Amino acid sequence: MASAAETAEGRLAIIAGGGLLPSYVAEAARLAGEDPVIVILKDESDRRWDGFDHAMIGIGDFASLDRLFKKYGIGRVVMSGSVRRRPEWREVRPTLRILTGVPAAIRTLLSGGDDTVLQMVIKLIEGRGLRVVGAHEIAPDLLTTAGPLGAVSPNKEDYRDIERAGEAAEVLGGLDIGQGAVSIGGRVVAVEGVEGTDGMLERVAVLRAAGRISLRRRGVLVKLCKPQQDIRADLPAIGVSTILNAKAAGLAGVAIEAGRSLVLDRDALIKAADENGLFVCGIDKGLPGWGLQ
Repeated sequence: MASAAETAEGRLAIIAGGGLLPSYVAEAARLAGEDPVIVILKDESDRRWDGFDHAMIGIGDFASLDRLFKKYGIGRVVMSGSVRRRPEWREVRPTLRILTGVPAAIRTLLSGGDDTVLQMVIKLIEGRGLRVVGAHEIAPDLLTTAGPLGAVSPNKEDYRDIERAGEAAEVLGGLDIGQGAVSIGGRVVAVEGVEGTDGMLERVAVLRAAGRISLRRRGVLVKLCKPQQDIRADLPAIGVSTILNAKAAGLAGVAIEAGRSLVLDRDALIKAADENGLFVCGIDKGLPGWGLQ
């Protein structure tokens, strides 16, 4: 039986990139009585979608996406999961509306920053009368809560690193570059670029092993929403791999923005953090001391 939202606004489409998030959103939608359609991004999604109506399209194939929306009577769209690469010119298949009504769209999709691209995609989807909703609206249990999530809490030195890495992440996000930064001993040693959070943490581990950064001080990863970010797409997220990579990088813990970031596989993540002696906490950048002191 269709949910009230599905009856009133049409079916829900989940555009599925890589990682666990699309699966969590799909299951949450089903629990709410929805029958979501999964739009699998070719060469990005790594999940199996047996049991769901689904179809695969290439990155930038807006013509096929438009046909899918019409075929399944889609009224609402969620964009979820990671996208590792931008489409090449030859992969972009625009609709007539994009070619005639939004001539700058293709240039933006190929060369804009992540947030700029996502805002353009939202604009294109909503331009045909659909409503874009956030993953957190479908799966609100994924939202980060304020304060420590597990048994370990940050200490005084960690607070300083949280503030310093948070300041860097705020500036980085304002430039539409990334969402995360690492501070060790009050010094920002890494910021997130196109390699993503796990890639940045791997870089910190290499620098640590090479003696380029302190072996004595531990440090903190902070992830924040970009100041200008549309929270319906690409909220900061952490999972078990984040914890394991933070451990490998020698960090003391991970801090993410409360209410505007996602925790995937929460129980397993907390277990991994506790077992490895790392803290995980939600922070509020609007409060003194980020709401932790």
